[in-house]
Amino acid sequence: MKRYLQDKILSDLQLKMVFITGPRQVGKTFVSKQIMKLFSNPVYLNYDNFEDKRVIENQSWINNYDLLIFDEIHKMKNWKLFVKGVYDKKESNQSILVTVSARMETFRQSGESLAGRYLHHRLHPLSVKELQGTDNNYNIVENLNNYGAFPEPYLYKLGNDEKESKIYSARWKNQYYTDLIREDILEFSRIHEIKTMKLLVELLRERVGSPLSFNSIAEDLQVSPNTIKKYIDILESLYIIFLVRPFNKNIARAVLKEPKAYFFDSSFIKADAGIKLENTVAAALLKHTQHRYDAFGEKIMLNYVRTRDNKEVDFVIAKKGSPVDFIEVKFSDNKPSPNLFYFQKKFESANFIQLVHNLKQEEDTRGIQIRHAGDWLAFLSA
Repeated sequence: MKRYLQDKILSDLQLKMVFITGPRQVGKTFVSKQIMKLFSNPVYLNYDNFEDKRVIENQSWINNYDLLIFDEIHKMKNWKLFVKGVYDKKESNQSILVTVSARMETFRQSGESLAGRYLHHRLHPLSVKELQGTDNNYNIVENLNNYGAFPEPYLYKLGNDEKESKIYSARWKNQYYTDLIREDILEFSRIHEIKTMKLLVELLRERVGSPLSFNSIAEDLQVSPNTIKKYIDILESLYIIFLVRPFNKNIARAVLKEPKAYFFDSSFIKADAGIKLENTVAAALLKHTQHRYDAFGEKIMLNYVRTRDNKEVDFVIAKKGSPVDFIEVKFSDNKPSPNLFYFQKKFESANFIQLVHNLKQEEDTRGIQIRHAGDWLAFLSA
C-alpha cells in the first residue's frame, strides 16, 4: 500500500535532504524503496548490512546517482558529520534520503549541526485515515485496538482469520519488543539498567491515559525520579511511547506538570477496551498534529487539560497556543461529558467533540458534537 507521506517526501527531495524518523517496523524502508522506483539511478545503502556498511565507510557508491538513500545511518560514529559532507558535495540534480529509528531531537543535542540542510518527516503506524477502503471505519478501529497499528501484524489480519491473526500478532509483538530492548535500548543505556527498563515498560502498559507521577514510579521501581525521567526519555526517543502534556498557555508550567503516556501500539497495553480506544485516538491525533507540523509548518500541538479539582478532557488540539478542539473519548457513553460543558464556557470559540465507538446515532447537544469515533478519525489529515 502507498503510505501517506510518499508524495510529500518526493516533493521535498527536490528542495533539501529528507529525514524520515519513526518506530522500528513502521515502514521507513518500504517508503524509501517505493520512492526509489520513481528515480532512474537510485542507490540504497543500509548500515545494518555488512556490504553496504563497507560501501558507506569507503564512500564507494556510484557518483552518478539521482537518489542516495542511507538507511539506519545513525548507527555510524560521527554520522552527522559524514552526512553533512556527502550533502555538501552532491550535485544539484541529486537527492538524499535518510531513515532513522529514533527521534531527531535525540541527535540535535550533540555533534555536528545539520541546520538548513534537511526537511524532517515523522512516519507513524497506520490509522483510520490511512486504512480507509480496507473495511468500514468501525471495524478499522476494532482492529487497531486489538492488533495494533504497525503494518505487518495489521495487514496480516486483513488476509487471515481471527485466530491465526491473534497468534501472529502476539508472536510479532514478542519479537518486536524483545529486539527493541536487546538492541536499541542498549544504545542509550547500560546492560544493568535493562531489567529496570523492562519493568518500567510493564508498569506503563497498565497506566496508559493516567497522569504519571515520576516520584510514585520511582518508589515502585526503587530508583530515583531523575532515573525514571531518563528512562522515559529513552522510551520516547525509540518511539515506544509518547507523552501528552497538559495544555497551559504558560509553556514552562505545562512542562512541569504530569504528562500522560501512550503507546504507539494500542494492542500492547494492558487495559480494557475503553483505554485501548483512548490510546488509538491518542496515536491518531499525534499522527495528525505531527503531520501538519512536518509537512505544512503549522504550529499545532496535542495536549490534554485538567484543572486542580480534576475536571479533565482527554485531548486538546491547540494551534499557535490556543485550543481549537476539545476531544473526549468514550467507548459506549453517548451522554455528553459534564467536563466538556465546563470548558465550553471558558473557550467559546473552540470545538467540543465526544468520540464514541459504539454509537447508534450522531447528535449535537448544546454545542457538543457526539460523533462516531471511526468516522471522525477518518477526516484527520493522516
